[in-house]
Amino acid sequence: MPVRGCRTRWLLPLWLLLAACSQTPEPVTLNGATMGTTWTVRLGNIPAGVSVPVLRAEIEALLERVNAQMSTYREDADISRFNLAAAGEVLTMPKDFRRVLTAALALAEATGGAYDPTVGPLVNLWGFGPDPSLDRVPPEQKLAAARSRVGWERVVFNPDSGALTQTGGLMLDFSSIAKGYAVDVIAERLQQHGIDNHLVDIGGDLRTRGQRLDGRPWRIAIERPLAGSREVHSVLSLGDLAMATSGSYRNFFRDQSRDFSHTIDPRSGYPVQHALVSVTVLHESCMQADALATALSVLGPVEGLAFAHEHGLAVMMLVAADDAVDEIITPEFARHIDPGAP
Repeated sequence: MPVRGCRTRWLLPLWLLLAACSQTPEPVTLNGATMGTTWTVRLGNIPAGVSVPVLRAEIEALLERVNAQMSTYREDADISRFNLAAAGEVLTMPKDFRRVLTAALALAEATGGAYDPTVGPLVNLWGFGPDPSLDRVPPEQKLAAARSRVGWERVVFNPDSGALTQTGGLMLDFSSIAKGYAVDVIAERLQQHGIDNHLVDIGGDLRTRGQRLDGRPWRIAIERPLAGSREVHSVLSLGDLAMATSGSYRNFFRDQSRDFSHTIDPRSGYPVQHALVSVTVLHESCMQADALATALSVLGPVEGLAFAHEHGLAVMMLVAADDAVDEIITPEFARHIDPGAP
């Protein structure tokens, strides 16, 4: 449904959609740039003794900490040091890195490798990583070479000590989980300050708690996955949950009349070709929602829905069907849809 007279962006929170159309109390808003996108924190309450400038500085320090450990765009980041390490070299990784890699490997095992944090060589080869973008299918020889470097089972890692061994050619990529983790870290810091009503958003990965300043729940809009269109598909009332969406319809290239998505299947080495164009996952952890959205995008509408049901996940899948979009939702997701949304 078109949003009446209001412009939207990818996964725009509804409080922004309604900002020009209603008169409501405005919470304190902090924002900035990070991880190639933007971050926004909305505060529904600020306890006495909490300084907003100090809070901003803490948030920026947390984002810098995550970036310094997990950004493949920074040569000095811990993940880059590992990716560039010689075979046999052992690096000791910091606490945040350990938590993310442990979660990533667990999901890789649970999905049979549909989710794989070592997919970096394939992401780069297809032009969706820090290397220059491509506009054509890579040669099969290069694809075979990249696939030989991918495989979560090859990761030698001790989560207790943080010891991570470069077994030769491994390239970790946390682009599908690091943003969600950063959201969690910021939300946890806000709760430590007694800020029980907040919304944290990094590039569409978000987490809410409590309520808005006007006493109403945080309401989140999900965009309809149509190229060249900015329409709201549905609106959610999350409560104390996180949300992440993975979509294949805005980041792709075309080669010989065929579209190639940025979502790479680590098992085949190729971009996914099924009709699933968008997956939204709700979870207590934004890190988990972020990674699960990518995993389900790889698995597709059949395998992915079976996985969601098996694990009791709150999931919405949007599937292309000719000129329409079909919606598939789990019961756990349905209970968060706002029936009275505009």
